[in-house]
Amino acid sequence: MDEFQEILQDFLVESFELVEKLDEDLVELESHPDDLELLNGIFRVAHTVKGASSFLNFDILTHLTHHMEDVLNKARHGELTITPDIMDVILESIDLMKALLEKIRDTSSDDGIDVSACVARLDKVSGGTGEVESPVAAAPVEVVEEAPEEEEPDYENMDPDDVEAEIERLLAQRQAEDKAKREAKIAAGEEVPSMPPEPSEEEPQEEPKEEKKEEKAEAPKAPAPTPAPSAENSSQKPSSEEAKAAAPAKRAPATVEQTIRVDVKRLDHLMNLIGELVLAKNRLIKINDDVEERYEGEEFLEELNQVVSIVSLVTTDLQIAVMKTRMLPIGKVFNKFPRMIRDLSRELNKKIELVISGEDTELDKSIVEEIGDPLVHIIRNSCDHGIETPEERIAKGKPEEGTIALKAYNEGNQIVIQIDDDGKGLDPQMLKEKSLQKGIITEKEAETMSDKEAYTLIFRPGFSTAASVTSVSGRGVGMDVVKTNIEKLNGIIDIDSEVNVGTSIKLKIPLTLAIIQALLVGVQEEHYAIPLASVLETVRISKDEIYTVEGRSVMRLRDDVLSLVHIGDIFEVERILDASEHAYVVVLGLGTSKLGLIVDILVGQEEIVIKSLGDYLKGIEGIAGATIRGDGGVTLIVDVVALMSMAKDVKATALTNGDGGEAVSNEKTKASDYTIMVVDDSKTDRTIMKKSLEPLGVTIVEAGDGQEALNILKSGEYNIDAMLIDIEMPRMDGYTLASEIKKYNRYKNLPLIAVTSRTGKSDRMRGVESGMVEYITKPYSADYLASVVQRNVNFKAEFL
Repeated sequence: MDEFQEILQDFLVESFELVEKLDEDLVELESHPDDLELLNGIFRVAHTVKGASSFLNFDILTHLTHHMEDVLNKARHGELTITPDIMDVILESIDLMKALLEKIRDTSSDDGIDVSACVARLDKVSGGTGEVESPVAAAPVEVVEEAPEEEEPDYENMDPDDVEAEIERLLAQRQAEDKAKREAKIAAGEEVPSMPPEPSEEEPQEEPKEEKKEEKAEAPKAPAPTPAPSAENSSQKPSSEEAKAAAPAKRAPATVEQTIRVDVKRLDHLMNLIGELVLAKNRLIKINDDVEERYEGEEFLEELNQVVSIVSLVTTDLQIAVMKTRMLPIGKVFNKFPRMIRDLSRELNKKIELVISGEDTELDKSIVEEIGDPLVHIIRNSCDHGIETPEERIAKGKPEEGTIALKAYNEGNQIVIQIDDDGKGLDPQMLKEKSLQKGIITEKEAETMSDKEAYTLIFRPGFSTAASVTSVSGRGVGMDVVKTNIEKLNGIIDIDSEVNVGTSIKLKIPLTLAIIQALLVGVQEEHYAIPLASVLETVRISKDEIYTVEGRSVMRLRDDVLSLVHIGDIFEVERILDASEHAYVVVLGLGTSKLGLIVDILVGQEEIVIKSLGDYLKGIEGIAGATIRGDGGVTLIVDVVALMSMAKDVKATALTNGDGGEAVSNEKTKASDYTIMVVDDSKTDRTIMKKSLEPLGVTIVEAGDGQEALNILKSGEYNIDAMLIDIEMPRMDGYTLASEIKKYNRYKNLPLIAVTSRTGKSDRMRGVESGMVEYITKPYSADYLASVVQRNVNFKAEFL
């Protein structure tokens, strides 16, 4: 009946929430066996699942959890010490419990999973003989015999109150039977009473339901829900220990009122609506700009600007709020790794400690679901290939226990997941030799390959350094899957390593896959959106700075030689080459690979909503999707991974004029030609910024607040090339100043750089929304400030 299915669903939701952190807690318990609070929490999980499964007639699960409870009960009373071997048995029982719960979820039955061997080991651990009867006993037979009578009532046509009364009668009957069985076992010496007595018959029958809700409410906060309901409403005064156990339950109803489960499909639909709203906002801002340019000086413009600003801010706040509803802490992925490290340590005969930090960092639900497998491969690889055996570590002067650090943190609009180990590190020469043996690279590639590029060889299909194939690794698969899956998420992988010191792998992943920041570029009449996460910098160069090496266009960018390709050549856009003396280069980065993408114009940065191309156009190489611009036009979104692969086949045709003549040269731009405005109400801070920019030789203009800065711009006295803006200022703050500046078409591409002590996500998002291109947090180094300014005004370095 429907009521039973509802109870079953509640049982499954609650049980999965309870067992979610059990692996992590048990590994922690193995390291701290005297932690009674942790042990009691684990015991309560087994006790709660046993009680609920018994009520629902899941006899195999009840049988298993009953013996788990016996072992944990002896441990918490000091009659048993948790050793690694005992923990192996407990962890095996936890795995079986999860398998049984999944079977119940899929089939509404726990039949078909054999737990007898595990139960026998649990019985031996708790002091028994290991000869345990099968859970198929007389009790289920009695239920079957009585079933016709129990199913006689026509529940579909019964009054709802009568149905409720019938459920309560069955619940009371079941509790009475369980109580009688338990008392019989205690009398026979088969069971030791270890928990407070079950609720007496005088207690209201609604008590178990209230307790169930309270346990559900506390599950997300701690892995240890409250025990079975204590006799709070009984006439007897509870003991002080019972009162302490019951205390958390009194606060639970408030938590229940503050949480609600929502179907993921509803959240997806809401996210789609927000995407449409963002597109409409971009369109509105574009129309407002056109109106302002056409009717400059009209009184209604101020009111229109206010409305557009309000809509823009509210849309951003709404977008952030909806994104947060889809966010999950990455701890849900991290929680399974302590158990995995523990098992691998025993399997590999190594001593490995896992240190986790940043587990509260949040990611979009869709990304959290995809990131698990890549992390498993990386951590298993670190355990097998990275961390040495205790003997090897001692010989190298290291502690015999190796360390793997797993942490997550925010970096701009990305989440960085970093995996560090203090193992043997990666030997670039050895990686090249292995790759040559397997035919993954050529000798010429090996000679020109840098150490950083050699590290990425571990992500090539078929690559392995293992001497033999084991259950852990050695088949040459796994790490290539990591690279593929991370790139599907528009993420990048970065590796650093040092022989005998360790290896650090960083996965940089966007916060969400639905709405992203992008750089809009153009070639002729075509526009393309490049995900900002893959853009390292943009530079303006003259045509005489482009050289041809072995049929490829290249340029020197500081100390590196950067391959160049025109975006029009990749997508075969027919373009008319003009006599412009300059070109814009978008420097793309993907792991250790870099590419200079030549474009005709830089349109600007914009928040875009990713749309599918549909069944007819999907699969176009180099295109990841499309978005709608503020003017209503459609812009294609570049697939950076595919584009960098396609660029390898493009010859040196970029920026050569139609008749094959030589490129036009021009005089190099000097740093002293640029003027920077520093806007801060603190004279001290303005002085610090001026000192930091002195080595560049730029001209500095100062303003004490936003209103003064805006007046200077309007006067036209200076030709400002970039602005450093404080956020908190009197009269007009930095956000408002940036929004006002961006209303003028002539300042659309003026780089606005926030310099502030405010570091929150919402502050950064608001800064981006108002038009800031960089966000520098105080305190900062002088070199860093100068490099940011230099990058944004596109200085031309003297390369040769």
